[in-house]
Amino acid sequence: MLEKIGKYEVIRSLGKGATAIVYLARDPDLDRLVAIKLIRFGEDNAAMSRRLRKLFQTEDSIGRRLDHPNIVKVYDAVVEPERAYLAMEFVDGAALDKFCAINRLLPMHRVIGIIFKCCLALDHAFRQGIVHRDIKPANILIDANDNPKITDFGLGLNLRKDMGQDSTFVMGVGSPAYMSPEQVKNYPLSHKTDLYSLGVLLFQLLTGRLPFRANNPATLVYKIVNMDSPSVCALNPNLPAGLDSIIKKALEKDLYSRYRNGAEFAKDLSAVRYQMQEEDQTQQDMTHFERLREVAFFAEFEDIELWEVLRISVWRELSEKVTLIREGDHHRRFGIVVDGFVEVSANGRVICRLGSGEVVGEMAFLHPSDSCRQATVVTLEPTLFLDINSAALELSSDEVRERFNKVLLVKVLSRLRDANKVLAKLGQTAVQGSSAAADPGSTPPLELL
Repeated sequence: MLEKIGKYEVIRSLGKGATAIVYLARDPDLDRLVAIKLIRFGEDNAAMSRRLRKLFQTEDSIGRRLDHPNIVKVYDAVVEPERAYLAMEFVDGAALDKFCAINRLLPMHRVIGIIFKCCLALDHAFRQGIVHRDIKPANILIDANDNPKITDFGLGLNLRKDMGQDSTFVMGVGSPAYMSPEQVKNYPLSHKTDLYSLGVLLFQLLTGRLPFRANNPATLVYKIVNMDSPSVCALNPNLPAGLDSIIKKALEKDLYSRYRNGAEFAKDLSAVRYQMQEEDQTQQDMTHFERLREVAFFAEFEDIELWEVLRISVWRELSEKVTLIREGDHHRRFGIVVDGFVEVSANGRVICRLGSGEVVGEMAFLHPSDSCRQATVVTLEPTLFLDINSAALELSSDEVRERFNKVLLVKVLSRLRDANKVLAKLGQTAVQGSSAAADPGSTPPLELL
């Protein structure tokens, strides 16, 4: 463990990246904590060493020019024969990648506030002629007050330099899932590539998934260049409808249709921000999660799958005699009775009554082509109902879709067997078959159910 880096007193390691190690240290001159990014130049790879020097010099020169409360400040830079290091502002917090998983999403109003500030930071960088080119969750730190700090301008592109002579442009830089269409095609870049990447990040922080997913880089690039992203409100029905148009504009493939600058992006976010409640929904989410964990329908769901279910559904508290589903309607919504009782009927006659843990409306969801409702569902008492958004479910992870299909199939088969028993009681006396043994070459009797 290093004790000192230059004049800085090392306290502990903060993390290790592909090209550098970051340490927490103390500046003895100003008696303040700083983050030290240390890069070592390898003797066995001269080309890589030259590239690291270039990236280091880029981060130093760009960092010193940027002065914004939501951009990490660069205090000092030292280049030595075998290593180089930056002394930067220490942010006591965590990177945003900590909050991208479906079970660790931040409340909506906090996400919008964080991205709003990032928009203004990128707008400041653009006015200094700087494009970051690698906006992703790991490069944005947030402190205890939800103040984001954009870091790692080592891949930054200086638009005020001649691209042909003195450029920081490196082909293929950036993280593929967050790259803009023009970036993956190696086209000339502008500040709008950062706004696209920020739009991808906003999508992920709100839904727990990326707008474009693939099993290999080639397919991912094809989707980024050619396909539209799914509706963010379809993936999370609890979001304000206005977010769809904002994210669509941020992820526009046509540069002329995308946001012109970060300030414009921030302005639209501020309008949606007022549509959201400012309460912290973390405790409510945990309460809902624990409630679903006790529901029989979700007994085989993994915890991470259950968190995804919470994002694609809406909790509804219903009074007595409320119609959930009506015969003749056309839609594919379905849901689970969390607490209470409902009655299922057709043509005014009762089919069955269902309680906690039972699913209703699954037939129209499972049918590949017919969404017409064949039964009516009405609450018999105050009922807590989990309304599953079928469109969001179709866009969810493969694991969640497969889990739903499996459980729904078991439910349908179980009910079919029960229905057969009822029909048998109402039917005529059955024909009795022969009990003689079948010929060796004959087909054995079929067991239908």
